[in-house]
Amino acid sequence: MTSILLCAPDAEASMLASDLELEGVDVRRLDASELTAAALDGADALLIAPTRSTLTAELIGACDRAGVRVLPVGDADTRLATRFGLPAPLPYGTSAAQVLQALAAGSPGAPTGRPSRVIAVWGPHGAPGRSTIAVQLAVELSRAGRRTALVDADSVAPSLALVLGLGEDAPGLAAACRRAELGTLDVAELSRLSSPVETSGGTLEVLSGLNRPSRWPELGAGRVRATLAACRNWTDETVVDVAAELDADDDGLDPGAPARHAATAAALLEADAVVAVLSADPLGVSRFIRAHAELRHVLGGTPVTVVANRVRPGPLGIDARGQIRRTLDRFAGIDEVAFVPEDQRAADAAALHARAIADVAPRSPLVTAVRRIASSLGARAEAATGGSSRGSSRAARRLR
Repeated sequence: MTSILLCAPDAEASMLASDLELEGVDVRRLDASELTAAALDGADALLIAPTRSTLTAELIGACDRAGVRVLPVGDADTRLATRFGLPAPLPYGTSAAQVLQALAAGSPGAPTGRPSRVIAVWGPHGAPGRSTIAVQLAVELSRAGRRTALVDADSVAPSLALVLGLGEDAPGLAAACRRAELGTLDVAELSRLSSPVETSGGTLEVLSGLNRPSRWPELGAGRVRATLAACRNWTDETVVDVAAELDADDDGLDPGAPARHAATAAALLEADAVVAVLSADPLGVSRFIRAHAELRHVLGGTPVTVVANRVRPGPLGIDARGQIRRTLDRFAGIDEVAFVPEDQRAADAAALHARAIADVAPRSPLVTAVRRIASSLGARAEAATGGSSRGSSRAARRLR
Protein backbone atom coordinates (compact mmCIF):
# COMPACT_ATOMS: atom_id res chain seq x y z
CA MET A 1 0.00 0.00 0.00
CA THR A 2 1.24 3.48 -0.89
CA SER A 3 1.96 5.64 2.16
CA ILE A 4 1.68 9.42 1.81
CA LEU A 5 2.37 12.14 4.38
CA LEU A 6 0.20 15.26 4.11
CA CYS A 7 1.33 18.56 5.60
CA ALA A 8 -1.22 21.25 4.71
CA PRO A 9 -3.93 23.38 6.38
CA ASP A 10 -6.76 21.25 7.78
CA ALA A 11 -9.73 22.92 6.12
CA GLU A 12 -8.21 22.96 2.65
CA ALA A 13 -6.55 19.53 2.61
CA SER A 14 -9.25 17.40 4.25
CA MET A 15 -11.06 16.67 0.98
CA LEU A 16 -7.79 15.71 -0.74
CA ALA A 17 -6.93 13.33 2.12
CA SER A 18 -10.36 11.71 1.90
CA ASP A 19 -10.05 11.22 -1.86
CA LEU A 20 -6.64 9.60 -1.47
CA GLU A 21 -7.94 7.22 1.18
CA LEU A 22 -10.76 6.16 -1.15
CA GLU A 23 -8.04 5.22 -3.66
CA GLY A 24 -6.51 2.87 -1.10
CA VAL A 25 -3.70 5.18 -0.03
CA ASP A 26 -2.50 5.29 3.58
CA VAL A 27 -2.57 9.03 4.40
CA ARG A 28 -0.99 10.43 7.54
CA ARG A 29 -1.63 14.06 8.49
CA LEU A 30 1.31 15.87 10.09
CA ASP A 31 2.12 19.36 11.27
CA ALA A 32 5.34 21.03 10.15
CA SER A 33 6.87 20.41 13.59
CA GLU A 34 6.27 16.66 13.18
CA LEU A 35 8.20 16.33 9.92
CA THR A 36 11.23 14.58 11.36
CA ALA A 37 13.48 11.88 9.93
CA ALA A 38 11.58 9.29 11.95
CA ALA A 39 8.24 10.43 10.53
CA LEU A 40 9.58 10.16 6.98
CA ASP A 41 10.71 6.57 7.47
CA GLY A 42 8.54 4.21 5.44
CA ALA A 43 6.69 6.94 3.57
CA ASP A 44 6.54 6.98 -0.22
CA ALA A 45 5.70 10.64 -0.73
CA LEU A 46 5.14 13.94 1.05
CA LEU A 47 2.39 16.34 -0.03
CA ILE A 48 3.18 19.73 1.43
CA ALA A 49 1.92 23.30 1.16
CA PRO A 50 5.12 25.17 0.17
CA THR A 51 5.66 28.04 2.60
CA ARG A 52 8.90 29.47 3.89
CA SER A 53 8.26 27.96 7.32
CA THR A 54 7.55 24.43 6.06
CA LEU A 55 9.56 23.95 2.86
CA THR A 56 13.23 24.20 3.80
CA ALA A 57 16.54 22.89 2.51
CA GLU A 58 16.81 20.68 5.61
CA LEU A 59 13.44 19.04 4.88
CA ILE A 60 14.30 18.47 1.21
CA GLY A 61 17.61 16.90 2.23
CA ALA A 62 15.91 14.61 4.73
CA CYS A 63 13.36 13.52 2.10
CA ASP A 64 16.15 12.79 -0.38
CA ARG A 65 17.98 10.66 2.15
CA ALA A 66 14.78 8.79 3.05
CA GLY A 67 13.76 8.33 -0.60
CA VAL A 68 10.53 10.28 -0.12
CA ARG A 69 9.06 12.01 -3.17
CA VAL A 70 8.01 15.63 -2.46
CA LEU A 71 5.01 17.15 -4.24
CA PRO A 72 3.75 20.68 -3.45
CA VAL A 73 0.01 21.20 -3.13
CA GLY A 74 -2.22 24.21 -2.60
CA ASP A 75 -2.24 27.84 -3.65
CA ALA A 76 1.29 28.96 -2.85
CA ASP A 77 4.33 30.73 -4.28
CA THR A 78 5.47 28.82 -7.37
CA ARG A 79 8.95 30.30 -7.14
CA LEU A 80 9.59 28.78 -3.70
CA ALA A 81 8.74 25.29 -4.94
CA THR A 82 10.82 25.48 -8.10
CA ARG A 83 13.78 26.85 -6.17
CA PHE A 84 14.11 23.39 -4.63
CA GLY A 85 13.63 21.58 -7.94
CA LEU A 86 9.96 20.78 -7.33
CA PRO A 87 7.08 21.03 -9.83
CA ALA A 88 4.43 23.74 -9.60
CA PRO A 89 1.94 23.15 -6.73
CA LEU A 90 -1.17 21.12 -7.54
CA PRO A 91 -4.47 22.78 -6.51
CA TYR A 92 -6.31 21.24 -3.57
CA GLY A 93 -9.15 20.40 -5.93
CA THR A 94 -6.92 18.01 -7.91
CA SER A 95 -8.35 14.49 -7.96
CA ALA A 96 -6.59 11.69 -6.09
CA ALA A 97 -5.94 9.87 -9.38
CA GLN A 98 -4.16 12.92 -10.79
CA VAL A 99 -2.07 13.26 -7.62
CA LEU A 100 -0.97 9.63 -7.83
CA GLN A 101 -0.22 10.05 -11.52
CA ALA A 102 1.93 13.11 -10.78
CA LEU A 103 3.82 11.21 -8.09
CA ALA A 104 4.42 8.24 -10.38
CA ALA A 105 5.57 10.42 -13.27
CA GLY A 106 8.08 12.47 -11.30
CA SER A 107 7.61 16.05 -12.47
CA PRO A 108 5.17 15.95 -15.38
CA GLY A 109 5.97 18.43 -18.11
CA ALA A 110 9.02 19.74 -16.28
CA PRO A 111 12.60 18.95 -17.31
CA THR A 112 14.62 16.32 -15.56
CA GLY A 113 17.72 17.15 -13.55
CA ARG A 114 18.11 20.86 -12.87
CA PRO A 115 14.72 22.52 -12.32
CA SER A 116 13.18 25.01 -14.71
CA ARG A 117 13.94 28.68 -14.05
CA VAL A 118 12.75 32.17 -14.84
CA ILE A 119 15.60 34.64 -15.43
CA ALA A 120 14.71 38.34 -15.63
CA VAL A 121 17.04 40.75 -17.46
CA TRP A 122 16.73 44.25 -16.03
CA GLY A 123 18.64 47.50 -16.31
CA PRO A 124 18.12 51.19 -15.47
CA HIS A 125 17.03 53.91 -17.89
CA GLY A 126 19.30 54.84 -20.76
CA ALA A 127 19.25 51.70 -22.96
CA PRO A 128 22.10 49.77 -21.29
CA GLY A 129 21.53 46.80 -23.61
CA ARG A 130 18.91 44.72 -21.78
CA SER A 131 17.43 43.23 -24.96
CA THR A 132 20.84 42.46 -26.46
CA ILE A 133 21.96 40.62 -23.33
CA ALA A 134 18.60 38.82 -23.03
CA VAL A 135 18.81 37.48 -26.61
CA GLN A 136 22.44 36.38 -26.33
CA LEU A 137 21.83 34.81 -22.91
CA ALA A 138 18.88 32.81 -24.28
CA VAL A 139 21.00 31.58 -27.20
CA GLU A 140 23.80 30.40 -24.89
CA LEU A 141 21.41 28.68 -22.49
CA SER A 142 19.91 26.85 -25.46
CA ARG A 143 23.38 25.93 -26.68
CA ALA A 144 24.02 24.33 -23.28
CA GLY A 145 21.17 21.89 -23.95
CA ARG A 146 18.40 23.72 -22.07
CA ARG A 147 15.04 24.23 -23.77
CA THR A 148 14.74 28.01 -23.70
CA ALA A 149 11.98 30.59 -24.10
CA LEU A 150 12.47 34.32 -24.59
CA VAL A 151 9.70 36.60 -23.29
CA ASP A 152 9.35 40.33 -24.00
CA ALA A 153 7.68 41.81 -20.90
CA ASP A 154 8.90 45.36 -21.56
CA SER A 155 5.70 47.40 -21.41
CA VAL A 156 7.49 50.68 -22.25
CA ALA A 157 9.67 49.89 -25.29
CA PRO A 158 9.24 46.26 -26.42
CA SER A 159 11.88 45.36 -29.00
CA LEU A 160 12.52 41.61 -29.25
CA ALA A 161 10.24 41.18 -32.27
CA LEU A 162 12.22 43.81 -34.18
CA VAL A 163 15.58 42.51 -32.99
CA LEU A 164 14.78 38.97 -34.18
CA GLY A 165 12.89 39.90 -37.35
CA LEU A 166 9.47 38.72 -36.18
CA GLY A 167 6.15 40.14 -37.31
CA GLU A 168 4.39 42.53 -34.96
CA ASP A 169 1.07 40.74 -35.44
CA ALA A 170 2.15 37.63 -33.49
CA PRO A 171 -0.15 36.98 -30.46
CA GLY A 172 2.79 36.73 -28.03
CA LEU A 173 2.74 37.60 -24.36
CA ALA A 174 -0.50 39.60 -24.35
CA ALA A 175 -2.49 36.64 -25.67
CA ALA A 176 -0.77 34.30 -23.21
CA CYS A 177 -1.70 36.64 -20.35
CA ARG A 178 -5.36 36.65 -21.39
CA ARG A 179 -5.46 32.86 -21.43
CA ALA A 180 -3.63 32.66 -18.12
CA GLU A 181 -6.31 34.83 -16.53
CA LEU A 182 -8.97 32.45 -17.87
CA GLY A 183 -7.06 29.42 -16.61
CA THR A 184 -6.63 27.93 -20.10
CA LEU A 185 -2.89 28.51 -20.56
CA ASP A 186 -0.98 25.25 -20.86
CA VAL A 187 2.07 23.92 -22.69
CA ALA A 188 0.16 23.42 -25.94
CA GLU A 189 -1.21 26.98 -25.86
CA LEU A 190 2.21 28.46 -25.12
CA SER A 191 3.68 26.60 -28.09
CA ARG A 192 0.88 27.88 -30.32
CA LEU A 193 1.23 31.49 -29.19
CA SER A 194 5.03 31.62 -29.43
CA SER A 195 7.23 32.10 -32.49
CA PRO A 196 10.12 29.63 -32.94
CA VAL A 197 13.41 31.28 -33.90
CA GLU A 198 16.30 29.18 -35.19
CA THR A 199 19.68 30.25 -33.81
CA SER A 200 23.19 28.81 -33.76
CA GLY A 201 22.50 27.58 -30.23
CA GLY A 202 19.20 25.90 -31.05
CA THR A 203 15.54 26.85 -31.36
CA LEU A 204 14.23 29.64 -29.14
CA GLU A 205 10.53 29.91 -28.36
CA VAL A 206 9.76 33.64 -28.38
CA LEU A 207 6.74 35.28 -26.78
CA SER A 208 6.87 38.69 -28.42
CA GLY A 209 5.82 41.86 -26.63
CA LEU A 210 3.16 44.47 -27.25
CA ASN A 211 3.04 45.94 -30.74
CA ARG A 212 2.03 49.26 -29.16
CA PRO A 213 3.20 50.38 -25.70
CA SER A 214 -0.24 51.94 -25.13
CA ARG A 215 -1.56 48.38 -24.60
CA TRP A 216 0.33 48.11 -21.30
CA PRO A 217 -2.85 47.50 -19.20
CA GLU A 218 -3.04 44.04 -20.81
CA LEU A 219 0.11 43.02 -18.91
CA GLY A 220 -1.33 42.97 -15.40
CA ALA A 221 0.74 41.65 -12.51
CA GLY A 222 -1.41 38.58 -11.88
CA ARG A 223 -1.55 37.76 -15.58
CA VAL A 224 2.21 38.02 -16.05
CA ARG A 225 3.04 35.92 -12.99
CA ALA A 226 0.54 33.23 -14.02
CA THR A 227 2.05 33.16 -17.52
CA LEU A 228 5.61 32.83 -16.23
CA ALA A 229 4.49 30.10 -13.84
CA ALA A 230 3.05 28.20 -16.81
CA CYS A 231 6.33 28.70 -18.67
CA ARG A 232 8.10 26.59 -16.02
CA ASN A 233 6.26 23.52 -17.36
CA TRP A 234 6.98 24.56 -20.95
CA THR A 235 10.74 25.08 -21.12
CA ASP A 236 13.83 24.63 -18.97
CA GLU A 237 14.81 28.31 -19.04
CA THR A 238 12.58 31.36 -19.48
CA VAL A 239 14.52 34.57 -20.13
CA VAL A 240 12.37 37.68 -19.59
CA ASP A 241 13.28 41.12 -20.93
CA VAL A 242 11.72 43.80 -18.69
CA ALA A 243 11.53 47.59 -18.59
CA ALA A 244 13.63 49.85 -16.38
CA GLU A 245 10.98 51.49 -14.22
CA LEU A 246 10.45 50.05 -10.74
CA ASP A 247 8.36 52.80 -9.16
CA ALA A 248 4.64 52.45 -8.52
CA ASP A 249 3.92 55.74 -10.23
CA ASP A 250 0.14 55.63 -9.88
CA ASP A 251 -0.28 55.52 -6.11
CA GLY A 252 -2.75 58.37 -6.26
CA LEU A 253 -5.12 56.53 -8.58
CA ASP A 254 -7.83 54.03 -7.79
CA PRO A 255 -6.17 51.07 -5.99
CA GLY A 256 -8.03 48.75 -8.36
CA ALA A 257 -6.63 50.45 -11.46
CA PRO A 258 -3.85 48.70 -13.41
CA ALA A 259 -0.29 49.74 -12.55
CA ARG A 260 1.81 51.17 -15.38
CA HIS A 261 4.87 49.04 -14.64
CA ALA A 262 3.18 45.98 -13.17
CA ALA A 263 4.78 43.67 -15.75
CA THR A 264 8.30 44.58 -14.63
CA ALA A 265 7.53 44.09 -10.94
CA ALA A 266 5.70 40.81 -11.60
CA ALA A 267 8.55 39.37 -13.69
CA LEU A 268 11.14 40.35 -11.07
CA LEU A 269 9.07 38.81 -8.26
CA GLU A 270 8.56 35.57 -10.20
CA ALA A 271 12.22 35.31 -11.26
CA ASP A 272 14.61 32.78 -9.75
CA ALA A 273 17.60 34.88 -10.86
CA VAL A 274 18.04 38.42 -12.16
CA VAL A 275 20.66 39.71 -14.57
CA ALA A 276 21.11 43.44 -13.90
CA VAL A 277 22.70 45.28 -16.85
CA LEU A 278 24.50 48.61 -16.67
CA SER A 279 26.10 50.65 -19.42
CA ALA A 280 29.88 51.00 -18.92
CA ASP A 281 30.03 54.79 -18.96
CA PRO A 282 29.83 57.42 -16.18
CA LEU A 283 26.12 58.13 -16.70
CA GLY A 284 25.23 54.45 -16.95
CA VAL A 285 27.11 53.55 -13.77
CA SER A 286 25.53 56.47 -11.90
CA ARG A 287 22.02 55.50 -12.97
CA PHE A 288 22.61 51.88 -12.00
CA ILE A 289 23.83 52.76 -8.49
CA ARG A 290 20.76 54.94 -7.89
CA ALA A 291 18.37 52.22 -9.05
CA HIS A 292 20.17 49.26 -7.47
CA ALA A 293 18.93 49.88 -3.93
CA GLU A 294 15.33 49.92 -5.13
CA LEU A 295 15.92 46.77 -7.16
CA ARG A 296 17.23 44.95 -4.09
CA HIS A 297 14.22 46.13 -2.11
CA VAL A 298 11.88 44.62 -4.71
CA LEU A 299 13.79 41.35 -5.06
CA GLY A 300 14.59 40.49 -1.48
CA GLY A 301 16.89 37.47 -1.49
CA THR A 302 16.72 36.64 -5.21
CA PRO A 303 20.29 36.30 -6.57
CA VAL A 304 21.45 39.09 -8.89
CA THR A 305 24.23 38.89 -11.49
CA VAL A 306 25.54 42.37 -12.31
CA VAL A 307 26.71 42.78 -15.91
CA ALA A 308 28.65 45.80 -17.17
CA ASN A 309 27.83 46.07 -20.88
CA ARG A 310 29.72 47.85 -23.70
CA VAL A 311 32.98 47.96 -21.77
CA ARG A 312 35.60 50.08 -23.59
CA PRO A 313 38.55 52.22 -22.51
CA GLY A 314 37.18 55.59 -23.69
CA PRO A 315 34.66 57.13 -21.25
CA LEU A 316 36.14 55.53 -18.10
CA GLY A 317 39.83 55.78 -18.90
CA ILE A 318 42.25 52.97 -19.71
CA ASP A 319 41.29 50.79 -16.74
CA ALA A 320 37.52 50.78 -17.33
CA ARG A 321 36.94 47.49 -15.52
CA GLY A 322 38.86 48.59 -12.46
CA GLN A 323 36.96 51.87 -12.33
CA ILE A 324 33.61 50.07 -12.49
CA ARG A 325 34.62 47.52 -9.84
CA ARG A 326 35.83 50.15 -7.38
CA THR A 327 32.80 52.41 -7.93
CA LEU A 328 30.22 49.65 -7.51
CA ASP A 329 32.01 48.27 -4.46
CA ARG A 330 32.25 51.67 -2.78
CA PHE A 331 28.77 53.04 -3.49
CA ALA A 332 26.59 49.92 -3.87
CA GLY A 333 28.47 47.18 -2.01
CA ILE A 334 28.74 45.09 -5.19
CA ASP A 335 31.94 43.05 -5.33
CA GLU A 336 31.17 40.71 -8.24
CA VAL A 337 30.72 42.09 -11.75
CA ALA A 338 30.68 40.37 -15.15
CA PHE A 339 32.00 42.39 -18.09
CA VAL A 340 30.77 42.32 -21.68
CA PRO A 341 33.07 44.17 -24.11
CA GLU A 342 31.74 46.43 -26.82
CA ASP A 343 31.78 44.95 -30.34
CA GLN A 344 30.04 47.50 -32.53
CA ARG A 345 30.81 45.71 -35.77
CA ALA A 346 29.15 42.48 -34.56
CA ALA A 347 26.20 44.38 -33.13
CA ASP A 348 25.69 46.23 -36.43
CA ALA A 349 25.80 42.96 -38.40
CA ALA A 350 23.23 41.41 -36.06
CA ALA A 351 20.94 44.44 -36.43
CA LEU A 352 21.28 44.36 -40.22
CA HIS A 353 20.27 40.70 -40.46
CA ALA A 354 17.83 40.71 -37.49
CA ARG A 355 19.70 37.81 -35.92
CA ALA A 356 21.41 37.08 -32.63
CA ILE A 357 25.03 38.26 -32.49
CA ALA A 358 26.18 34.67 -31.96
CA ASP A 359 24.68 33.77 -35.37
CA VAL A 360 26.52 36.42 -37.40
CA ALA A 361 29.73 36.78 -35.36
CA PRO A 362 30.29 33.55 -33.39
CA ARG A 363 33.86 34.52 -32.48
CA SER A 364 32.94 37.92 -31.09
CA PRO A 365 34.34 38.62 -27.60
CA LEU A 366 30.83 39.75 -26.69
CA VAL A 367 29.50 36.25 -27.41
CA THR A 368 32.30 34.69 -25.35
CA ALA A 369 31.55 36.97 -22.39
CA VAL A 370 27.81 36.19 -22.40
CA ARG A 371 28.61 32.48 -22.68
CA ARG A 372 30.59 32.75 -19.45
CA ILE A 373 27.65 34.49 -17.77
CA ALA A 374 25.29 31.70 -18.89
CA SER A 375 27.74 29.13 -17.55
CA SER A 376 27.95 30.88 -14.18
CA LEU A 377 24.15 30.99 -13.94
CA GLY A 378 24.04 27.26 -14.59
CA ALA A 379 26.67 26.59 -11.93
CA ARG A 380 24.74 28.69 -9.43
CA ALA A 381 21.56 26.71 -10.14
CA GLU A 382 23.38 23.41 -9.60
CA ALA A 383 24.76 24.67 -6.28
CA ALA A 384 21.31 25.84 -5.15
CA THR A 385 19.73 22.42 -5.71
CA GLY A 386 22.76 20.37 -4.71
CA GLY A 387 22.68 18.60 -8.08
CA SER A 388 19.79 16.42 -6.91
CA SER A 389 17.02 15.27 -9.18
CA ARG A 390 13.44 14.91 -7.96
CA GLY A 391 11.79 11.77 -9.25
CA SER A 392 14.73 9.31 -9.13
CA SER A 393 14.20 8.26 -5.52
CA ARG A 394 13.12 4.87 -4.15
CA ALA A 395 9.60 6.21 -3.62
CA ALA A 396 9.25 7.39 -7.23
CA ARG A 397 10.40 4.03 -8.54
CA ARG A 398 7.91 2.22 -6.26
CA LEU A 399 5.06 4.48 -7.38
CA ARG A 400 5.88 3.77 -11.02
